[in-house]
Amino acid sequence: MTYKAGSLSTIIKLLTFGLGSFFALNAQAQNTASLPGIAVNFGQGADLVDTLEVLGLFTVLTLAPAVLILCTCFTRIIVVLSFMRQAIGTQNLPPNQLLIGFAMFLSVFVMQPTGKLIWEQAVHPYMERKISTAQAVDRIEIGLRAFMSKQTRKSDIQLFYDVTGEAAAQTVDDVPIHYLIPAFIISELKTAFQIGFLLYIPFLILDMVVASVLMAMGMMMLPPVVVSLPFKLLLFVLVDGWQLVTGSILRSFH
Repeated sequence: MTYKAGSLSTIIKLLTFGLGSFFALNAQAQNTASLPGIAVNFGQGADLVDTLEVLGLFTVLTLAPAVLILCTCFTRIIVVLSFMRQAIGTQNLPPNQLLIGFAMFLSVFVMQPTGKLIWEQAVHPYMERKISTAQAVDRIEIGLRAFMSKQTRKSDIQLFYDVTGEAAAQTVDDVPIHYLIPAFIISELKTAFQIGFLLYIPFLILDMVVASVLMAMGMMMLPPVVVSLPFKLLLFVLVDGWQLVTGSILRSFH
């Protein structure tokens, strides 16, 4: 599988290499591990090309968290959890740190099969020096593309072909990576907002019922949100809401 050469594609491939390595190493974590060493020489013998390569490496490392968030299931999970918190109306509870940590572990759970595949086909052979760096990058990209392709709508991919005026690819495997990633992000956001809308409905109905009761009782000065919040929490606890929401999120990827 080949793609058009360019600096953008090269950077994206390097980022996917680091992202794939993260999930692959997590899938095959060992009890003991040693950290590799790195040596950078800026003294005699180092020319401008070497300096630019090092600068490019550190630039890729700074962009790695963005790829970790946008090229995995993390986007959908964190958006749905944020919708859930707003629908209940508990302000900053659960706190952002808890939601992000929970979303991260759910992302690791969902990406486990992809990470295992990348480990077996790319990272482990590369660490054993059986394949080159270019081959490892291509195999990691294939693994991530397989996951993103299943979650991306064809209409979102077609959007970028319509904007550029290029002929659409025959198969999803022929879609350039810099087309597939933003299309995947759009699809994830749309799916997350659809789930969030469904989560809002029962709590919205409860707010309307409470507001109607308060108005009928002549208590128009009392904010309905203050009265409905305990009932929302009670309803959420009785139906085991966190389990239902988590199960719905995980099933949405299959």
